Amino acid sequence: MGDVDPELVRLLEAVLFASSEPVSEGALARRLPDDVNLKALLKALQGFYEGRGVVLVRRGGSWAFRTAPDLGQRLNLEIEVSKKLSRAAIETLAIIAYHQPVTRAEVEEIRGVSLSKGTLDLLFEEGWIRPRGRRESPGRPMQWGTTDNFLDHFGLTSVAELPGIK
Repeated sequence: MGDVDPELVRLLEAVLFASSEPVSEGALARRLPDDVNLKALLKALQGFYEGRGVVLVRRGGSWAFRTAPDLGQRLNLEIEVSKKLSRAAIETLAIIAYHQPVTRAEVEEIRGVSLSKGTLDLLFEEGWIRPRGRRESPGRPMQWGTTDNFLDHFGLTSVAELPGIK
């Protein structure tokens, strides 16, 4: 693994493996000595898993082990969805992803219909959106944006990877 301390790579691997959710770079850095080059350790670990059945992936500012993308079809993995998303929820999530940070009123304007509070609540509970502060305008409305869980669920590294709007 090159110029990195194998024991620190082992520790990093254990921290990532033990977590059921992607782990932020900040949380990883807190588990390692102060003078460690986290990016070098992550690169070494990612290289070690390259071409294997499990790979280390970056989702936003977080890292996680995932099944290699080319094996998903062979494993025939089925993701259990607690609730099927309504058309309104899918449209709302897409608008937030493409226009973030965006207010509820802006989502309603783009969709052309009013938005039930339950739609935002559902997306928030799924961990796909989060508040991104308040807009500096009358009423100071809440702005919404996507999360690293959104990126992870849809297999994206960043929102820049979203397909173009047709």
